[in-house]
Amino acid sequence: MVKLVLLHKADSIYEDEPDVVYDFPRSYLKAVEEAVGDWVVYYEPVKAGPRGYFGVAKISRVIPKPGVEGRFLALIEPGSFLPFDSEVPRLADGRPLEASLTEPDGTPKKGGSVQLAVRRLPEADFARIVNLGLPQELERIEATRYDPQLAELAEGAELFERPVLERLTRRPYREVAFRRKVREAYGYRCAMSGLHLRNGGGRPEVQAAHIRPVERQGSDSVRNGLALSGTLHWMFDRGLISVADDCETILVSRNKVPGDVVGRLLAPDGKLLKPEDPRNAPHPENLRWHRENVFGQVVSGETLDWG
Repeated sequence: MVKLVLLHKADSIYEDEPDVVYDFPRSYLKAVEEAVGDWVVYYEPVKAGPRGYFGVAKISRVIPKPGVEGRFLALIEPGSFLPFDSEVPRLADGRPLEASLTEPDGTPKKGGSVQLAVRRLPEADFARIVNLGLPQELERIEATRYDPQLAELAEGAELFERPVLERLTRRPYREVAFRRKVREAYGYRCAMSGLHLRNGGGRPEVQAAHIRPVERQGSDSVRNGLALSGTLHWMFDRGLISVADDCETILVSRNKVPGDVVGRLLAPDGKLLKPEDPRNAPHPENLRWHRENVFGQVVSGETLDWG
């Protein structure tokens, strides 16, 4: 097995969805097949945007692209994709983060391997990029973010070093990373009420909801998330509310949710608040899955008391 860097452009002719599939030509087939079962880092080229390295995922298998000669699909292992907490710049102190892109004097190479859409990535380079994008102390950073007393207690505390791969697969760490990215994408506002609520200490009250749960093949992509208030998160998970196929109209299970409750909780226009960056907008397929598999379903053994 081998780790890779995969170039991704949102407006490319290749139909990539970083948490689901990577579309590539035959020229990269051997390298991608070698990476099956291993991790890859996604990279946005200079002409496509400013992000640099922006996430990780694991390849589960490679198949020919149906109906397209000479193209292949690398299928991403469900639940493996994780966006970086902070996008990692292409250069650090003027030097590339990949050894293959670096001249002997430390300056960036030009042409050649720099242009490759699929690049082999040494273990040391992989660990360095992931550590910059998903720091070891991310859970502690989040836990002490809005509490000065906890932050003071944490100062000087020894950090338990976890191997990179263990960190990428630990559910508590991934939940923190997902929550931070989703809430940030929506400006800490509830996507269905539009409210921007913070408690006395400045902590945002909005939560991060998975549209398709991880245990049902959902991912930790921001495009599989919605920032929701606690009540609306509860309602969304129980199928009392959803989003229509126009990706903006909020649907309500009217036979289960009283009209006055709707008026108190949802935005007056009944529309979903979208992230400022359209690349973070909910993916239509995730919303479709929620409508077809969760919305309107009977919640067994649970009494809904609206007061």
